Amino acid sequence: MDNSPLQVLTVPTGPYPDQRPSSGGLRKKVFVFQSRRNYLHNFIQSIFSSIDLPDRQGSAMVVGGDGRFFNRTAIEVIVQMAAANGVGRLIIGHHGIMSTPAASCVIRKFKAIGGIILTASHNPGGPDGDFGIKFNTANGGPANDVATHKIYQISRTIEEFAICPGLKVDLTTLGKQMFDLENKFKPFTVEIVDSVESYTNLMRNVFDFAALKDLLSGPGHVRVRLDAMHGVLGPYVKRILCEELGCPPHSAVNCVPLEDFGGQPPDPNLTYASDLVDSMSDGFYDLGAAFDGDGDRNMILGKHSFFVPPSDSVAVIADNIFNIPYFQQTGVRGFARSMPTSAALDRVAKATKIELYETPTGWKFFGNLMDAGRVSLCGEESFGTGGDHIREKDGLWAVLAWLSILAARRQSVEDIVKGHWLKYGRNYFTRYDYEDVDIDAACEMMEDLELIVADKSFVKQRFAVEEKLYQVEKADNFEYTDPVDSTICRNQGLRIIFSDGSRIIYRLSGTSSNRATVRIYIDSYEREDIFQDPQVKLAPLATIALKISQLHHRTGRSGPSVIT
Repeated sequence: MDNSPLQVLTVPTGPYPDQRPSSGGLRKKVFVFQSRRNYLHNFIQSIFSSIDLPDRQGSAMVVGGDGRFFNRTAIEVIVQMAAANGVGRLIIGHHGIMSTPAASCVIRKFKAIGGIILTASHNPGGPDGDFGIKFNTANGGPANDVATHKIYQISRTIEEFAICPGLKVDLTTLGKQMFDLENKFKPFTVEIVDSVESYTNLMRNVFDFAALKDLLSGPGHVRVRLDAMHGVLGPYVKRILCEELGCPPHSAVNCVPLEDFGGQPPDPNLTYASDLVDSMSDGFYDLGAAFDGDGDRNMILGKHSFFVPPSDSVAVIADNIFNIPYFQQTGVRGFARSMPTSAALDRVAKATKIELYETPTGWKFFGNLMDAGRVSLCGEESFGTGGDHIREKDGLWAVLAWLSILAARRQSVEDIVKGHWLKYGRNYFTRYDYEDVDIDAACEMMEDLELIVADKSFVKQRFAVEEKLYQVEKADNFEYTDPVDSTICRNQGLRIIFSDGSRIIYRLSGTSSNRATVRIYIDSYEREDIFQDPQVKLAPLATIALKISQLHHRTGRSGPSVIT
């Protein structure tokens, strides 16, 4: 056996212009990473080069992914390049798999300088699907704009990358593996860890597992149905719900992570998680939940498929927050929601006299507030909910929070939500997603909309639909000044706010080389009339939203791809 030090190479390369990461990292079709020479290597080198050598030399970094196609290939490259770039220790999830919440947990537990998470979230997987690379910083949360901009700038001028091509790691065996390198950065250690156990230990410190076990397996127990959608969260669900809390095996479905997620997008909404909706319809199960590919998003259902809108979910958790032992110990410093999320959380904040922050979309903004000790609970309408136990949204945490509320109140999910509406009134909310739209048409539409909302004459304009009359009170492009570091974030969504508080919001997201997703958010508050179908209740505002934007005419669409 050859025990000589492994060779480190410096390989010439050239830049690509399209490696600008968002808060969700760099996401592209798998074939982009596979077919473009050194495309993966360039971006990984840009991440390492963005960290000053003294900071990364000998330090620990975390690596894991959601198990999608190309995950193992990318990890092999990351390991070889980490060694060549002076990283002293890599902590990798068993089989290369680690949920995004667990990655945040592990980064914080091992005091790593950051982590590389391989995920494209709820996007499709497989050879024809998407792949993503996301960098999280030492706090366990997504890199901020300064860090991602630095990565992007390096990617635009990169001329070479460092790699140790002979280094091979066994991802199947737990424990440490040591490597001797032919350079000054040695030794190099890889540790394969059980991230499921690390995450489970954290949850034991947040929730009362004894009370949850009694709820789920004691007399008159609550029946649950959790659908991992063949994403990364399957092993975590099985470990915590079935092994720890005593749920029967049929409580957890689609728990084997698959490279293509079983051929459907691992997106926990009423459209893509229709199997869960169907299984909840007969009333056998009391609570249902679905999760996305990397385990940070969640959808909550009650008996008979009663849907809990994410905006209401975080508001209900906020209103019952002291049923969670963690918050009994730490107290509650503040609440936060993303701007497009309904104002349901605001009403709880006002009643409890707890500070409320409205941020742009992106968990990094919440993380900054949490690090400053200003926020304890936050959520966004895109099925993300979380607390300050980590710095990512956390799908399984949200389910355990709901179970804690059920254990304390001994009411159904539906009764708890309807009771919340009776107490605070209801923010009717819907989101229309127009996926895979021509990017030129989408951008032109958004540019014209921006001209409309910037026109001072637009304010006070009235729109009549059937018997409803709406008058514009405010219109703008949402801008956020971070109260912690005073950084300003502009162009975060076009808002039309009416005199009754109703809102229409337009955002462009998911842009690729030639396609985009257009999202329309509609939010309207009612104090008395609280038990209507949201789509019926919000139909007049939807009509106005489509009239102002001319979206169907501009995109050739007759309706949204997904309605939430």
